[in-house]
Amino acid sequence: MSGNVISEAPGKDPEIQESETKGEIRKASAEHHDVYEISEKLGYDRKGAIDAENQEHNMGVLEAVRKYPAASGWAFVMSCTIIMEAYCVFIAGSFIALPAFTKRYGQYSETQDDGTVKWFVTTSWQSALQMGGPVGAFIGVFLAGPITSWIGYRWATIGGLMALNGFIFIFYFGDSLGAFLGAQLLEGIPWGIFIANSPAYCSEIVPLRLRAPCTQMLQMFWALGAIIVGGVCYAYNEDPGERAYRIPIALQWLFPTPLAILMFLAPESPWWLVRKGRLEEAKKSVRRLGRVGAVDTLDESVAMMKRTIELEKSDKEPSLIELWKGTDRYRTLIVCGVYAAQNLTGNLIANQAVFFFERAGMSTDTAFAMGLITSGLQAIFVMLSWILTTYLGRRTIYVWGSAINTAVLVAIGIAGSVADSNSSQLARASLGLIVSVLFCLGPAPASWVIIGETSSIRLRPLTTGVGRGAYYAINIPCIYLSSYMLNPDGGNLGAKCGYVWAATGFLCFLAAWQWLPEMKNRSYREIDILFNRRVQARKWKKTIVDINDDH
Repeated sequence: MSGNVISEAPGKDPEIQESETKGEIRKASAEHHDVYEISEKLGYDRKGAIDAENQEHNMGVLEAVRKYPAASGWAFVMSCTIIMEAYCVFIAGSFIALPAFTKRYGQYSETQDDGTVKWFVTTSWQSALQMGGPVGAFIGVFLAGPITSWIGYRWATIGGLMALNGFIFIFYFGDSLGAFLGAQLLEGIPWGIFIANSPAYCSEIVPLRLRAPCTQMLQMFWALGAIIVGGVCYAYNEDPGERAYRIPIALQWLFPTPLAILMFLAPESPWWLVRKGRLEEAKKSVRRLGRVGAVDTLDESVAMMKRTIELEKSDKEPSLIELWKGTDRYRTLIVCGVYAAQNLTGNLIANQAVFFFERAGMSTDTAFAMGLITSGLQAIFVMLSWILTTYLGRRTIYVWGSAINTAVLVAIGIAGSVADSNSSQLARASLGLIVSVLFCLGPAPASWVIIGETSSIRLRPLTTGVGRGAYYAINIPCIYLSSYMLNPDGGNLGAKCGYVWAATGFLCFLAAWQWLPEMKNRSYREIDILFNRRVQARKWKKTIVDINDDH
């Protein structure tokens, strides 16, 4: 019944029933008043925060895509910045094999049997050119955290894109190996900003169900950058003039300005805005990330973010020192470990696929074609990993993907140990292709999701920057080691290098099995609470966090 009419229950005095009903009304009113007072005290609507988190948990993948298509689109735009890092990383390695480049800036060896002169870039300059970008990026990732914490993801990325435009001029108009090295060092700085900010921004602007596929796009765009470089350098491989290397350099200008315009139009991460206390702007950002008219819980969404950030509240400004204190140290070590492990579980064979295929016995043209095929398959397998990681989980895919990669690396070593024959060469090349592709089905894409989810909201820009710094700290010596093992004038191990990478990959598998938690279907609040409770990594999946818990 509605209004003030009170229905009579059989066998009960109407006056008593009326009194009980009024008591229930007063109780409900008091409970509502208590919720209001609690919300005022906390600085956010607690009930709204709980409702918003429940809504994210109950939302399916397809529903999330329909409700937040703009969020997926802006994550796509940010992921495109990774194309440039991949392009620039692979371009230096391609130039040292371009005849026009080696003849202009290299030395020549003794005359060959057919009367031709072989030109080559000296080993020291080869190493320097390939290391220039990563060294610059190592600097960039440490700049990314403080800059992003200060001005936000959008403006940090726009600044990096504009700086990259200028540094490409140095690369394009340079006319010495020293100038190219300087340009690579400078270009590496904005790369560091892009690679540090991309996983964090993508994971913050999408709902829980889309965090995995949207952060895994980063690995796909890395493969796309490699495909573009391979195709361009292959097209100009036989050009005897400067165009062979000037045009690939100039093509870098295709990316920064359009991406900067799009990032100017993009919404800022609402989580960053809430951290800064700009709640109205955060609501506008949430509205822009959803489909028009579909997002009607702006206040609740912002309240959910506020609730999570209150768990990490501190009067101090985020600092690098804070990353290594308390439970944040564990979170930082996970991000650093996952980043560093990318160099130790098959990635370097994937990045040096063409050279590996040559050392396996293929002709240069066939090896180059196989390299392009490998990059194309990597992009396809990254898309397949979206499904696996979303439904099976991050830990599951990462841990067991690392174990399978280790087994394949052992098989590569065995194939390299048998007598040389057409069959053994085919086996080495096939296994090299398999490990390169499987790496992009398991550990590689899953690692981007883990990186985006593990750190606390407050320290995320700093954590992702330091984590990528760990990647480069391992990457630089590993590139030297990998080249030494494959080169005939070095260790000349050929496919036997599989044993070495299998050993490091096995250590990564053990570390992940012991310390990597499963964050599938966990809100950032739940992740914070589980870390603060120091729940053992292997028990995360079975641990229940009540929706009302704040600690």
